[in-house]
Amino acid sequence: MTQFVHVDYPTQHSGVERIERAAGALKDIASRFDGARGAATLLLAAVVSALLVVANQVVDTWTEGHLLAAWIVLWTVAFAALALLAAPARRVVLGFSAKVKAFAAARRQAAEDRRFWDVAVTDARVMADLSRAMSSDAARDVRSYY
Repeated sequence: MTQFVHVDYPTQHSGVERIERAAGALKDIASRFDGARGAATLLLAAVVSALLVVANQVVDTWTEGHLLAAWIVLWTVAFAALALLAAPARRVVLGFSAKVKAFAAARRQAAEDRRFWDVAVTDARVMADLSRAMSSDAARDVRSYY
């Protein structure tokens, strides 16, 4: 009499599955990373540090009897700066990053145009296509004036 044994073994190692899940989680975290937020935080920290240095210089000129009041003023300046300058610092960083992205896109487009023109100069068919496209655009522009 013949008997069959059916043993269910996993098809994939459990350690490999854990590593794949961890890699997926890291990829998800990296995709949600916002560089502007970190840059805005650094900019805010720099501005607040500068304000604290100025406040500390003002506090140093006071006499010893007002040291507690001076520290209260110093930390009030620090927290007020954090509260009031967080949004403007983020806007500055977002604007700067948008300008950097636009500049990079313009440079990329100019490089592509330069490569296309180099091909058009060496290949008559591409130059003819380019000439036809430019003449049809010119004709369309002229028709819009009538």
